[in-house]
Amino acid sequence: MTIDAIILAGSLNDGQLKDSSPVLYEALIPIGAKAMVEYVIDALLNSSKIGKIVVVGPEIKINESIKDRIRFVLPGDSLLDNVQRGFDCLPASRRVLIATSDIPLLTAKVVDNFINQCQDETADLFYPIVSRDVIQNSFAKAERTYVHLQEDVFTGGNLIMLNPEILPRCLAKGNELVKARKNPLKLSRLIGLSFLIKFIFHRLSLAEAEIKVSKLLGIKGVAVISPHPAIGLDVDKPADLSLVTEVLD
Repeated sequence: MTIDAIILAGSLNDGQLKDSSPVLYEALIPIGAKAMVEYVIDALLNSSKIGKIVVVGPEIKINESIKDRIRFVLPGDSLLDNVQRGFDCLPASRRVLIATSDIPLLTAKVVDNFINQCQDETADLFYPIVSRDVIQNSFAKAERTYVHLQEDVFTGGNLIMLNPEILPRCLAKGNELVKARKNPLKLSRLIGLSFLIKFIFHRLSLAEAEIKVSKLLGIKGVAVISPHPAIGLDVDKPADLSLVTEVLD
């Protein structure tokens, strides 16, 4: 049994990478002989677990033999809009894998392994996290943002497996949290003061974080500890681009 996938490739090239290439979209930035998004497309196409693929972003030339598996959709004005556009193309899918277009080190093996880890049939969302040691042992120069939990120090991954039906209720609570992020009192009321204190002093466990996020969003979310650094290595600045170019060339 396979699941369908969405690649989010709609970010304009107007951020830190704009001087690296004149292309309109970050997904089209060349790395070697291919655009960045092509590495992600190839990883999903070669995965034994993936069926149809929707690319929300600019259309690129693809081989005739794979046109029945890939559909391109124009991006919208926001990340959430792009996710919804992808879902609209996959109305029958109970679970969908979402990947960003800026993880060119992704491979079919990594995709298969992540999906194999997402076996809880009662879960609504699976989110990968990668240990700092795993990242640094493979890519010592990589600069990531890390979160200190009781068990280890982690960075977030760039794949998500979820049930499309949860999006509307997650959006409402997500918007509430975004609005409260600059108001410590309101944020502590939403999240809980004890939770914030544990987080600040690195006393929060992974299980506690899962429970809190699930309760806040009204879903069952599961964190998946991935052994693959490629999931946590996205390209969002020139140093990242140099690193992956060195690996892929």
